[in-house]
Amino acid sequence: MKITVRDTPKGMEVYVAKKDLEELIVDSEHPGIWGGWAKLTNGWVFDMPAYDTPPSLPITIEARRLSTE
Repeated sequence: MKITVRDTPKGMEVYVAKKDLEELIVDSEHPGIWGGWAKLTNGWVFDMPAYDTPPSLPITIEARRLSTE
């Protein structure tokens, strides 16, 4: 699923265009969100791609949705 990750004053946010959904990232497997799972405020969990160097934001990526609590 294509998602856009951006930094906001409230924290990192994910935008899913196909669902017209904007949610903050509230938890992640690693201190940075890259290379593990990231959980959104609505309960969705995404498997985030790994990067050697964290990319500059905003960025559109392909991420696999792991759950839809």
